[in-house]
Amino acid sequence: MNINENFLTLQKNYLFSEVQKRKEAYLKKHPDADVISLGIGDVTLPLAPVVIEAMHHGVDEMADKKSFHGYGEEQGYLFLRDAIRKYYEKKNVTLENAEIFISDGAKSDLGNMLDIFSIDNTIIIPDPVYPVYVDINQMAGRKIIFIHGTKENGFLPMPQEDLNGDIVYLCSPNNPTGAAYNRKQLQAWVDWANDHSAIIFYDAAYEAFLTQAYPSSIYEIEGAKQCAIEFCSLSKTAGFTGVRCGYTIVPLALEKDHVLLHDLWLRRQSTKFNGVSYIVQRGAQAVFTPVGQQQIQEAITYYLENTEMITKTLKDLGIWHIGGKISPYIWMACPKGFTSWEFFDYLLDKCQIVGTPGAGFGKQGEGYFRLSAFQDHDKVYEAMLRMIAHLGF
Repeated sequence: MNINENFLTLQKNYLFSEVQKRKEAYLKKHPDADVISLGIGDVTLPLAPVVIEAMHHGVDEMADKKSFHGYGEEQGYLFLRDAIRKYYEKKNVTLENAEIFISDGAKSDLGNMLDIFSIDNTIIIPDPVYPVYVDINQMAGRKIIFIHGTKENGFLPMPQEDLNGDIVYLCSPNNPTGAAYNRKQLQAWVDWANDHSAIIFYDAAYEAFLTQAYPSSIYEIEGAKQCAIEFCSLSKTAGFTGVRCGYTIVPLALEKDHVLLHDLWLRRQSTKFNGVSYIVQRGAQAVFTPVGQQQIQEAITYYLENTEMITKTLKDLGIWHIGGKISPYIWMACPKGFTSWEFFDYLLDKCQIVGTPGAGFGKQGEGYFRLSAFQDHDKVYEAMLRMIAHLGF
C-alpha cells in the first residue's frame, strides 16, 4: 500500500488554519484580550428573512408524506436551476437549465472538476491567489505555472504571448486582492484560451459585490462558452457559509478532443456526489426572488460600508491599498518594511486585530496583508481606532 506522496509537498497547515492556530495561542497567553478578527472571510450577518421562511417551509414539506422528498435530481432541483438561469438573463447571459449544476459550494467543485481532466495538464495560477487553487493541483501532482500579480499590474496578471498551459484559474473580484478584471481584460483571457485550446476555471464567488461597470459572469464575454467553466457560491452572496450551496455552469458548447465536458461532469457528479438537501435548495431559490435580491443586497451594502471605514483609515495613515468598493477584501502594503507574518504578529500584539498575511497567498503576496470586511460595524470601527492609535508610528 502506498500513500499519495504529493500530500507531503503541501504546507503543514492550510493558511486559515495557521491563522486560527496563532490567534488561539495569543488568546491562551492573553485570555482577557478583545481580539477582533478581520481575517477569514466568514460572514457575520444572519440569513435573509425570505431564505429562513423558505427553509422553514421546506422543513414542513419534509414532515408531510404528500410533499416529502427523498433523493433529489442529480444536477439539483429544477426550481433552483431555473431561478439561476433567470438570474443570468438579467446579465444578458442565456443559459440552459441543463448547463447548471447545484453544489455545496465553489470550493468543492473547483477541486472536483479536476476529476474530468488528465493529470498531465499544465495549470496556470495567478500569484497571489486563493491557496485552494494551488493545493488541489499539488495534491494530484500536476505541473503549475505561476503568473505574477504585482502592484504595477494592479494584481491582475494578463496572458503573455509565450504563456502556454491547459487550465487557468481566474477569480474576479479577486481573493485576496479585491481587484477585478474589466471587460477588455477578460476578453483578452477568453481570446487567449480559445487560441491555445485552454480552459478557464472562473471563480465568481464574489460577483454580487460588483457594479455594472464590471462583468459579473465570464459568459458576458464573447467566446467564453467555448472555453470557460464558471463556479459560484452563495456563501458570500447570501451568507450561506454555514448552510452550503453553490452552483457550477458547464456550457453544452464546451468540448475538448470532440468530447462534451458537460457530459463528463454529469457522469462524475451522478457517481460521486449526492447533492444538496431539498431544504437548502428551497432556501437558495428564495435568494433569487425579487425580495431575496433586495434583502441580500442590504447585507452586501452593510459589508461594503465596512470597506469604506477600512479604506478611509488606510488612506489617512498613508498606507497603499487596493480592493474594497466592489469587493469585501482590502489588500494593503505592510508598513515600515514588515514582512507579512511580522505585520500579522505586530497587529495582533499591539492592536488585538487578526488579518491574513499576504505571504500565505503566494510569493508575490509577501509584504502585503489582507483585511476582510466580513464583520460587524462596531467591531470594524473599533479596529480602525486601534490601527490609527498604533500604526501612526
